[in-house]
Amino acid sequence: MILKHYFVEKIAHSSYMLMGEKICAVVDPSRDIDVYLEEAKKRGLRITHILETHLHADFVSGHMELSKKTGAKIYMPKSAEAVFTHASVEEGDEFYIEDMKINVIETPGHTPEHVSYVVTDTGRGADPIGVFVGDTLFVGDVGRPDLFPNRADELARKLYDSLFNKLMSLPDFCEVYPAHGAGSLCGKSMGAKYMTTIGYERKYNPVLQVKDINLFIKSLTENMPGAPDHFSRSSRINALGPASISALPQMKILKPEEFQKASQSADSIIVDVRSYHAFGGLHIPNSFNLDSTGNLPTFAGWVLPPEKDILLVAETLETAKEAVLWMQRVGMDNTIGFLEGGLHSWAALGLPVSYVKQVSPEEYEAIKNDGDVLMIDGRDKLAFDEGHIENSINIPSPDLRKRYMELDRDKKIVIICNSGVRSSLGISILKQKGFKEVMNLSGGMQGYQAYLG
Repeated sequence: MILKHYFVEKIAHSSYMLMGEKICAVVDPSRDIDVYLEEAKKRGLRITHILETHLHADFVSGHMELSKKTGAKIYMPKSAEAVFTHASVEEGDEFYIEDMKINVIETPGHTPEHVSYVVTDTGRGADPIGVFVGDTLFVGDVGRPDLFPNRADELARKLYDSLFNKLMSLPDFCEVYPAHGAGSLCGKSMGAKYMTTIGYERKYNPVLQVKDINLFIKSLTENMPGAPDHFSRSSRINALGPASISALPQMKILKPEEFQKASQSADSIIVDVRSYHAFGGLHIPNSFNLDSTGNLPTFAGWVLPPEKDILLVAETLETAKEAVLWMQRVGMDNTIGFLEGGLHSWAALGLPVSYVKQVSPEEYEAIKNDGDVLMIDGRDKLAFDEGHIENSINIPSPDLRKRYMELDRDKKIVIICNSGVRSSLGISILKQKGFKEVMNLSGGMQGYQAYLG
């Protein structure tokens, strides 16, 4: 038995290859599948099994394309009711990958249809050596049960049973292979390691120390981080069977005149993935700013209207191609154009431009007591509660799409986040809503705290 781990940054997704001598399985695959094909080819293995623990909410899976290219059978929870050809699995099912025995246990809670795959390396012993837990159990955390708001209490109760009565019945030495790590919004506060053991989590996982079921439910249904819009969309896409990346529309390189014409369509949006300070210096009016150095896929899936065609502004074509892949990983599949020559070529033709004033902490301190200045903290509530600027109002940047109506258009609005990235997204949203005087606190809370000393 050989296990290889793969990790996709930004969405903090873990997938695995479980390998024998001649055949292997891929567990919870990423949408871009080349890494698995290359590994199998390098080792002379056939990919014969694709194991899905659940309908992933935060990313689009590569199970369909991987199956198409390898002939591997897809194993899915029966209760997922996936509509494509697959092997449905449920509690008590058992199958083999060479001498590795796979036992299926149902572990709902994070989602209603969740299963875990318990692996026994029969060539070494009769005890389970590891378990692929998907999003039920993490390093230092557990899966969030609140993605189905009307079922949060019900799913939290099921999660309690899945954890305490099923997974915790495995041996302490049994290794745990989760589908996510630190940075994912599928949990509340995951650790950075990609694997752990049942015994370590039993002893040190703070959530598993809450044995009272009512307190357990309360802890996982209150004060949870926001759930991006694409979480519900991705689940549906994964159940229907995602399109192959190779079959998606290809991004065309457009001259400024062509880009402008395409942007005038009601069916298109402009997404600028340059840094917040580059966006602040010069950008095309009504653009979204999704700084590619930040969590581009999560915020793209969160705020971009999925039905729109995407026109991309980036410093280089290479950066644009990377951005396209990040967006495809969360189901944003319709990037149709890239601005050739960037903002320099756009501005050189005298086409419309806009800008965002960047204010330093010193400048903000000088104007903060003016009656016409309003500070918006664009971070999530948990970060805001840990510490914020006095008199600031907490509206997470994605929420400004609707909560902009709470703001006084006559005020000068300053937005802050941790670094300046998320606040620039919020600013781009407010500018689309017609707000004129919107400023970014450059350097974010990091810079502000450094200024205060």
